[in-house]
Parts: sequence; structure tokens; C-alpha cells
Amino acid sequence: MAPKRILFVSSVNDTPWGAAEELWSGAALDLAADGFASFASYAAHSPPHPRILNLTERGVEVWFRPTPYPLRKRAWRALTAPEKTPTTLEVERLIAARSPQFVVISDGAPFPPLDLLELCVANHLPFAIIVHCNQYFWWPADALAERYRAALAAALRCYFVSDANRRIAEKQIGCELFNAELVRNPFNVDFNASPPWPPLGQDGELRFACVGRLDAPGKGQDILFEVLAGPAWAERSWRLHLYGEGENRAGLERWAQRLGLAERVVFEGHVADVEAIWSLNHVLVMPSRVEGLPLSVVEAMLCGRSVVATDVAGAEVVEDGITGFLAEAPSAGCVGNALERFWGRKEEAKEIGAAAAERIRQLVPPDPVRVFADKIRRLLSDL
Repeated sequence: MAPKRILFVSSVNDTPWGAAEELWSGAALDLAADGFASFASYAAHSPPHPRILNLTERGVEVWFRPTPYPLRKRAWRALTAPEKTPTTLEVERLIAARSPQFVVISDGAPFPPLDLLELCVANHLPFAIIVHCNQYFWWPADALAERYRAALAAALRCYFVSDANRRIAEKQIGCELFNAELVRNPFNVDFNASPPWPPLGQDGELRFACVGRLDAPGKGQDILFEVLAGPAWAERSWRLHLYGEGENRAGLERWAQRLGLAERVVFEGHVADVEAIWSLNHVLVMPSRVEGLPLSVVEAMLCGRSVVATDVAGAEVVEDGITGFLAEAPSAGCVGNALERFWGRKEEAKEIGAAAAERIRQLVPPDPVRVFADKIRRLLSDL
């Protein structure tokens, strides 16, 4: 019997690799190793990211979509398929060439491109989606919401990395998604990670870490700087370490300098060894405006560190006052209040981190990729 053919589509175009790529790519490798024919549609970047090259080396055929789309193709699309995005046109070609029996669409936005979903529906092609992020300030117009309701109802599964993301999505399109299911993204520390509790710095200095790309609109580092520039924090012994890179680094450095924080805010850049981060730092602070389920929160909790985070999608794994502290909204006032509550209990930070480590292991599996790949296997067995 010929192996079943699975097409994985990452509809992210603007970055060579991101956290939203980990789950589908891991499942593609798992299924390819099990004898399934796995294909992938991915945006072309030069040079290709090593993780994409790893897919091709291990048996997943990758079709690279041009980005940006060539001018001649944009003109042709405008004439022949004005309602189809470049991503959908390229996926349409791949479908015609490889005849997949199932499609998995992964997207870093609230929903995948509508025309891509409707392509699957029109071709009677079974499909599932993975939603990695959502935000309240995206809301589809009524006509668009109606089309999304029809397309998402046709999916075999709508996977969400956080339950809060699902609730937002149902509000945005105005219906319950009976085919919704929760999945977890893979993380970058050992499931049984236990880095030692770091000693305090000179003069009892406590070290905050903010882990994530330097993207102020989404990750909200500017909010945290504003809080820490307040008069109360000037008299306290602390240092903030930022881990990650991004297009807002220079702007955030300037903002920290303007607020008088240049000596107490350290830009560490990207650090591959996440456990090493938690060998040096005591608490994760995530002032995000937009999230799915932040891997940095999961990883910090697995490493036995408490979390101060905004109550946006994904903070559902943090129990306020027990395993961390939640800010009601991504504002300086709310983040400041949450950070004050943590500071008032900073002597309990190690015990709160231990509770976080116990709690997160109840909420995420040791191998999220294998769990997700097994979900795909079960869906395929019914086709």
C-alpha cells in the first residue's frame, strides 16, 4: 500500500524561522520517519534556515515559495486569480503536482489565509489548522467572518496552542468551534530540567529576565522599561537581562537610555542554551501585548522560575499569586502592580518557582511533537 501523503503549509512569510514552525516541522519529521510521504510549502529565504535544510535531509520534500513574489507573477495573479494570495497559488501548484490526502496549515496570525482554507474546501481536501497566536484588536468584517465560519467548520480539526486563543477566535467569528482542540508547542529545555537556584548578585541584586524577540508592539518591553524607571525601583537592587534579537533592538536601547536605565538593562542577544539563562536569573517578566502560549513562560516554569506576565492569551498556565503574578492588562500600571506584588514576596521566589515547575508539568506533555503527530495519525486512519 502506498504511503499516505501529507502536505504541511507554513503560511508565515516574513521570517526565516520562528516558534510557530516547531510543531508542524517536528510532526512532519516524525511522520516521514514512520513511512508517510511528507511535503512542505515554505517561504523561500536566502540562505535557507538550517532547520528547513534539516527537513530536506531527513526525507521531507520542501517546496519553496518565492518571497517577495516576482512582479510578473503578481501581474498574472491580478488578472487570473485576483482573490488568491501568492501563498495559495503556490500551494495550489503543489497540490496538483503531489496530490496530498491531507493538509496541515500552520499560521502565526489569528487565522490562516482565508483563500487557502477555501482552496481545501473547494477541492474536498481534508485539512487541519494550527493557530499559534491571536489578539483582540484583530476583528474580521461581517462578510469575512461568515466565510471563516464556513471554512473553519469544514476543517477536521482547528488546533490552538492555548485555550484563550480559541476563545478569542470564537468571539471574532461569532460561533463555537466544535472541532477545536488544544495542542502544545515543543520547548527548548529538558522536560526534567532543574538548573540550580542562582545566588543573588552584589548587594543582594535580583536578576529579572525577559526572553523573546525584541518586538515592542508584541512583546511589550517598552512597558517594562517604563515600570522599572519609576522612583520606587531606583532604590531597589535589581538588573534586567533581555534575551533575543529583533528589529526593535536599537529603539529599545534608546528608550532604556532615555529612561535612565542603560546601566541596569542588559541586552544579551540570542542565547541558544535556555537552561543557561535560568542558571543566572531568578524570575521571568513577560509584559506582552500579544501571545499564543509563550515558550519562554513554559521553559521558565519547567526550570523552576516564577513568572510575572500580562494576562493575555497564554497566561492561562500561570496561577496568580501561586506560580507567578499576572497583570490584568499590558499597561505600565498593571504590569507595575504585578511586579510590586512579586517584589513584596521576593523572598519566596524559589518556593514559587518550585510550585511553577510542578504545575507546568501537569499542563504540557514531555514530547508535544509526538503527541501532535499521533493526533494526525488518528485523523489519517479515519480517512
